[in-house]
Amino acid sequence: MADHTQALSFGAAAAEYDRFRPRYPEPAVRWALNGLPASAHVVDLGAGTGILTRGVLALGHEVTPVEPDPGMRAQLAAATPGRTALAGGAESVPLPDQAADAVVVGQAYHWFDREPAHAEIARVLRPGGTFAPIWNIRDDRVSWVAELGRIAHLGDNAGDVTGKYADFGPAFEPIETGEFPHHTTLTPDDIVAMLHTRSYWLTAPAERRARVDQEIRDLLATHPDLTGRETVELPYRTIVLRARRR
Repeated sequence: MADHTQALSFGAAAAEYDRFRPRYPEPAVRWALNGLPASAHVVDLGAGTGILTRGVLALGHEVTPVEPDPGMRAQLAAATPGRTALAGGAESVPLPDQAADAVVVGQAYHWFDREPAHAEIARVLRPGGTFAPIWNIRDDRVSWVAELGRIAHLGDNAGDVTGKYADFGPAFEPIETGEFPHHTTLTPDDIVAMLHTRSYWLTAPAERRARVDQEIRDLLATHPDLTGRETVELPYRTIVLRARRR
């Protein structure tokens, strides 16, 4: 079962989370929802501040966000005109049976208690509907990005995702995997602020936070690929796992 203390730590930094976390590249969102009718009903489960909700809305679909953290729900409402997230989680989705054409999850599936979550997701999906968790994962094949992950205890590389989840349970067909290149452009201060939205930093003691911050600033100031740079391109691999409901 996931650590729900960490999972519910983000609300304290909701505005910063929404500002600094990367968006999802349009090709990845399109691939996740490929084959759905126009203006499909999509549930964004663990919607956070609405980053993925807004990406799905931009494709013309109807979206119902569901999020357990009240701070994140408030930020979603502020940043996503016309949308208010329902209070709920993956293990108890506040929607009727077969209400959705698709369920997407941005950056949150690893927090789910998977067996009851799979049953709930299958319940709210129509037969043939799509379930698609999506992750923006830093590309740690780049040396300074790997070092950043080591310092900040990020531990969410692509291998963890593509190798860890073999299936979504008996209600779903086999998983298909898509991968899409992506990057964000940030200042060194932005990178530090972005890392302040991570669960490890949010739940760490003050002394450990200060040590992480200093090591990150030293990396950004001294790594040969970064020295003297006013902005930095932080590369990502956007991973999508997609399966149809049987």
